[in-house]
Amino acid sequence: MSVDPLAVTRPRNRRQLISEAAGRVFSERGYHAASMEEIAARVGISAAALYRHFPNKYALFSACADTMVDRLTEALDEVPSEAGLRETLLPVVRVSVTHRASSGLYRWEARYLEAEERQSLRTKFGRLVARTTQAVRREHPGPSVESRALAALGAIGSITMHHVSIAQRSAEEILLASALDVAATDPAAREGAAHAVDLPARPAPRTRRAEILAAAVPLFARHGFAKVTNGQIAEAVGLVPSALYRHYPTKMDVLVAACLQAAELLTQAVGRSLDGATGPREALNALAATYVAYSFEYTELTSVAEAEVAGLPEGLRRPLVLAQREHIAVWEEQLLLARPELNPRQARVLVHAGFGVVVEAGRGLHWRDTPAHRDEVTALVVGALGLTAP
Repeated sequence: MSVDPLAVTRPRNRRQLISEAAGRVFSERGYHAASMEEIAARVGISAAALYRHFPNKYALFSACADTMVDRLTEALDEVPSEAGLRETLLPVVRVSVTHRASSGLYRWEARYLEAEERQSLRTKFGRLVARTTQAVRREHPGPSVESRALAALGAIGSITMHHVSIAQRSAEEILLASALDVAATDPAAREGAAHAVDLPARPAPRTRRAEILAAAVPLFARHGFAKVTNGQIAEAVGLVPSALYRHYPTKMDVLVAACLQAAELLTQAVGRSLDGATGPREALNALAATYVAYSFEYTELTSVAEAEVAGLPEGLRRPLVLAQREHIAVWEEQLLLARPELNPRQARVLVHAGFGVVVEAGRGLHWRDTPAHRDEVTALVVGALGLTAP
């Protein structure tokens, strides 16, 4: 009887290896841009072999999302319910750093899950938030406990959203310290210290091209770029689909225009925020307040830019990546001045932690734009940087 050599050499954890590779591809390229062939190549198997484990890309994607949150909840299940905040957050940090390349898809790509799977993921993540909130409340009772817990998790989860090269031990230490600082932050301590923010005005759609862009952004934000059709965009502005091509040759051109607009608005806002700042701490407070205001004011635009940029072709993505790096460099320079004990890599990780705080705290507040919410999230960002309230 002949023996299939692949059956002999097939590792027992083949399904786990596939899930790991798929998580990385989905995180890097986005759900729709990823292919089963590319995932199979990462594992070193044929596409046919991959389909023996997962019937289609959606099934694999759903399994990856579950794997990510299951790792976190299982790690927390090992921690006694009465454990302190540091002991509660440490396994979350370790899992996030260990699997940083494959765990980032939950932040944006989970919207492509069907309703039942999305609700299951939300329920599991809710357990993680509840355990963290419980630990925060025990050690730092007071207002905004759940916001502080969400923000602490956002600081930790930020490691999955960037590629800063940093040793695992160093990453764990800096993220744990950031999360603990966030949890201990008292937003009320910043009352009366809010930095005045001068955001650029929302662009008025004065041309048909601008009208198309303004109509497309909410659709992309709500349904994801890949699911929106030219017909939907055209209907939103009262055109027939063929008329779109006179303004944007492809739907991808609309997405690029949205991403460029987001980058330009943020660049303008940052430039204004630093006018008159007399020192690095004041500059960082101004940057934090401006980024928070920008995120609340342009929630749909920023979510589209952040969620979809990975799916852009390399040539179109590069200018946006460079703009993001320049933005981060502004924060990094000021943070190194304010905290000279940090090295550049640690500073960059902390800047991204601040951005992660905005995403999770903003979501927790359902992006309801009020002065109080902006001040609260700004205080949490400053806390993530390891700075005390002014």
